[in-house]
Amino acid sequence: MMNEITVQELKNRLAHQSKLQIVDVREPAEFELCNIGGDHIPMQELPKQVSRIRQDIPVVIVCHYGYRSAQVINYLSQRYGYDNLLNLKGGINAWATEIDPDMAVY
Repeated sequence: MMNEITVQELKNRLAHQSKLQIVDVREPAEFELCNIGGDHIPMQELPKQVSRIRQDIPVVIVCHYGYRSAQVINYLSQRYGYDNLLNLKGGINAWATEIDPDMAVY
């Protein structure tokens, strides 16, 4: 069972300055179009940049709808033993729809 976080829960954690890392695994053009900050590590770059992903605090993995981030979580958990990862349910699209209506959608 994969751990998930809703956009509302993430907004609340960010508002309360909770310690967490956001990792956006979308393509560069997608990240440039709209993002919620954090570290941008495109999915195909993960094997080379895995050291940038923390293991000591919760890490929220973000993509467009939550499918690629789920794949990334499976990969990091199985390959590297990560157990602190949260999938952003609905991805950046849910953030734009529910939290920031001014954000570009695609």
